[in-house]
Amino acid sequence: MHDASVYQPPLFSEPHAPPRPMSPAGAPAPRPSYQLSQADALHWLQGLPSDSVDLIVTDPPYESLEKHRAVGTTTRLKRSRASSNDWFPVFPNARFPELFREAYRVLKRDRHFYLFCDQETLFVAKPAAEAAGFKFWKPLVWDKLKLGMGYHYRARYEFILFFEKGKRRLADLGVPDVLQAARIRGGYPTEKPVELIEQLITQSSEPEQLVVDPFFGSGAVGVAALKHGRHFAGADVAEPALELARARLAALGEPPRRGPARGRHSGRDR
Repeated sequence: MHDASVYQPPLFSEPHAPPRPMSPAGAPAPRPSYQLSQADALHWLQGLPSDSVDLIVTDPPYESLEKHRAVGTTTRLKRSRASSNDWFPVFPNARFPELFREAYRVLKRDRHFYLFCDQETLFVAKPAAEAAGFKFWKPLVWDKLKLGMGYHYRARYEFILFFEKGKRRLADLGVPDVLQAARIRGGYPTEKPVELIEQLITQSSEPEQLVVDPFFGSGAVGVAALKHGRHFAGADVAEPALELARARLAALGEPPRRGPARGRHSGRDR
């Protein structure tokens, strides 16, 4: 947590990174701001300064989703009445080691990282994260409350891998490791409920801190961050994701943050 008695200049001073304003003593806290970029997740993270981010919450389009689509056990990855968005490129398992190295570099010490994934990706992501330096605590379970597609016990849950850099206490130690929130029907492919993301953000960050999502998709992490007074920055390669997230964040009435960013940028002039 920052010291509110000492004015801190904007956190980001390097190119390709969004500034983060801090408030001097006695001054009203700045309104939460955001910046969106259309860019590859790894390339975008590489443009951020080291030790500059307070929390990462993200949901990569993991490789195993392609397998589920091939055998017809998911309808989320194609055009249908339930989704008018084109699917986006998957994030190969081979790139996870680099993703975790960059995430570890940009994350401040004593901070958390949450990664959504399925049971197959867990076995790829966990060792890669630990090799990068993260402490793996446990997989949280997102209970979607209703059955999804699948065979041999139909799917109703998804994992949220809980990682830590350094040591940080959760805001509420009474929260269980099974989080319940209804799945999104008819939204952006793999869209996550804002109320689910809110629990992670309030558990692992403070107002005025910076939350980052390098695969922002529908923009749910940004919406949850702004609703709770956090700043947000994120990237996604998909044009539909950029358009949707821009509209959702603008609807909250918070100002976008202008400044250079890697890839196509959504700022006040857009």
